[in-house]
Amino acid sequence: MEFSAIIVAGGSGQRAGSGPAKQWRQVGGQPVLRWSVAAMLQAGAKPLIVVVPQGAEAEAQSALEGLQGWHSVIGGTRRTDSVRAGLDALKASPHPIASVLIHDAARPFVTAKHIRALLESLSEAEGAVPALAMADSLKRQDDEGGLTATSRDGLYRVQTPQAFQFEALIKAYDALPLDAEMTDDAGVLEASGGRVLAVPGDPMLFKLTYPEDFAMAEALASRRRAVRIGQGIDAHRFGAGEELWLCGIKIDHEMGLIGHSDADAGLHALTDAILGAIGEGDIGDHFPPTDPQWRGVASEVFLRHAADLVLAKGGVIINIDLTLICERPKIKPHRQAMRERVAEILGLPVDRVSIKATTTERMGFTGREEGLAAQAIASIDMPL
Repeated sequence: MEFSAIIVAGGSGQRAGSGPAKQWRQVGGQPVLRWSVAAMLQAGAKPLIVVVPQGAEAEAQSALEGLQGWHSVIGGTRRTDSVRAGLDALKASPHPIASVLIHDAARPFVTAKHIRALLESLSEAEGAVPALAMADSLKRQDDEGGLTATSRDGLYRVQTPQAFQFEALIKAYDALPLDAEMTDDAGVLEASGGRVLAVPGDPMLFKLTYPEDFAMAEALASRRRAVRIGQGIDAHRFGAGEELWLCGIKIDHEMGLIGHSDADAGLHALTDAILGAIGEGDIGDHFPPTDPQWRGVASEVFLRHAADLVLAKGGVIINIDLTLICERPKIKPHRQAMRERVAEILGLPVDRVSIKATTTERMGFTGREEGLAAQAIASIDMPL
């Protein structure tokens, strides 16, 4: 799918209760805004514009750390002004744009399925929106507080994201008076005579508005994540004149490890374990040993890269467990320093980093002290 997207994150969220604006609050262990941005990027949004309030650029950078392919612009005091700012940014893009999705950051649970259904509908109309039929009875309150019944027949709750043919939406906004305020972008297109189709909405696309909405979102978020496990194994030969690096620590030893990088078997195994858990291949896919730029490089570069990929996918490393297999050097004197170094690289508490050592009772290549091996397991909390 090729499309562009604007995520409106410019509100103050006054009805959501005390605390930060709702787009910066945590749901399921990550900021509300991050859910939508990650989903749009993974679905193929390019470019992706995030509209933020004046002075909130630092909050956006923090909330979206590790995600690539988004750009922020400053919004206005009204939603319509913020969408105009996002459209202006898209008009300046060097990429040709055929369709655009506009989404409220306060609806965190958008999926690729929602996006695909909306984009497919643009072959039949200039716009498409998710809509839910009203299930509750409707009442209108009079000036004295009394309620009168209103028919719910033919009434729908319209959600976001909303999809549009880009040029049609641009023309609709150009025709809209600057002082006009619309509650959604479909209304702007409709006002200019454009046709908007409804696709089936989804209760999961509800908008975070009141404090109680966050409690419900937290419960739902916990059901949209799973723990994934990855395993990594690495081995390197000993060689004279080489340095010995293990788990980011340089160890004094008469022999070092031979490899294209610094041959840190511990960090290599950890990197592969993390990459395996998130389905991103192995260390050789990201850092080919045939590429001279990685010759002699510190292996923490590889491990940080794997950790950044976890972050970009909305994941959280829960813990890692590493076993070093060798007769010598003795690992116990260096074990705590290794744990602290790996914890620093991954941004984890030390008690979530386990490093152990064992021997093979003089059997095999490690028993003959021809080299050493490492085996690692990583557990990662990931969105489903």
